[in-house]
Amino acid sequence: MRSLKVQILALLLGALLLLSGSFMAVLGWHMKDRAEATALIKAKTDLATCTEIVEHTYPGVWRVQDGLLYKGEQEITNNTQLVDHLAALTGDTVTFFLGDTRVATTVRGPNGDRATGTKVSEPVAQMVLKNGQTYLGQANVVGQIYRTAYEPLRAQNGTIVGMFYVGVSHSFEQEMVGSLSNMGLIGGILTLLVALLGWFFVQKVIIRPLHKVALGTRDVATGHVTQKLDITGPKEIGELTGAFNQMVERLETMAELKDLSPLEQARVDQETVSNALNEEGCIGPEGLPKGLNVSTLKQIVVFLQGLSVPVSSETVAEGVKLTRVTVRRYLEFLEQCGMLNGELKYGAVGRPVKLYSMTNLKP
Repeated sequence: MRSLKVQILALLLGALLLLSGSFMAVLGWHMKDRAEATALIKAKTDLATCTEIVEHTYPGVWRVQDGLLYKGEQEITNNTQLVDHLAALTGDTVTFFLGDTRVATTVRGPNGDRATGTKVSEPVAQMVLKNGQTYLGQANVVGQIYRTAYEPLRAQNGTIVGMFYVGVSHSFEQEMVGSLSNMGLIGGILTLLVALLGWFFVQKVIIRPLHKVALGTRDVATGHVTQKLDITGPKEIGELTGAFNQMVERLETMAELKDLSPLEQARVDQETVSNALNEEGCIGPEGLPKGLNVSTLKQIVVFLQGLSVPVSSETVAEGVKLTRVTVRRYLEFLEQCGMLNGELKYGAVGRPVKLYSMTNLKP
């Protein structure tokens, strides 16, 4: 069977790992959604920014001349300087389309060359070129997934002659989500530190005190003399220590009484006991109160005179072989007569215990 400290350690680490893992999973899911939303917002904002720059730099309308795309008098087809400048400002990929075909772009094909002459994906062409709407979302751009924004380019008569595109690379999202790895590492280190601190706390406050109590109990069980424990800790540890100390006191008292027997108790002069009872006024002309017996009373007095320490009614009952209820009546009677001293003793747990001793003894 596993020890208590191993079980506590497993419970502590398991709870911390479960909490940490759950937190990282929720945070990762949230970060992924936020990264996607942020990328789309960036694409939409960059599209508007680049449009303003193009409109300010090249006044005029969009038009097609000799199969080439123009903005006013400026040719846009194969204008790599323009798309490279816009890409440098935004960090995005930038493309101008004539119809559904790329005519100026920073997008690279599999061979590393600019993907000029390649076609846009069908869903984008349907929404932008045919429906005349802005497309905002994920799209396949020459075999790569981007968060994209497309808008139609309209001639002076409103005819759609092409498209303008900006795309945020998937690496942008990966960088945001990648920061989660660093957070996970920091979280793991903090979890380990908390676990170590928790373990040292449990070891000092719970495990070590319990180990001391266990060693003391083992000494008692094997018949070795043990001393009372002085252990500080939580309330429950204090109660356990108090109970152990009460047990030790009880065993010490029983050890002193173990050799006493009714025959040995007879060594006390019965006549002396009778005289003492008479002198104290315990036995008057009318005898004892109803329910009390002179012989039993003398037996209890003889037993108490043979002791050197105060004892409880339970101890007396075991010594004289009578019930505790009966013995308690005699003890209360002797206390009223002044032959006994009664003192309540309070322990760490449980009810207080009343200890009795002859008046010539110090309780």
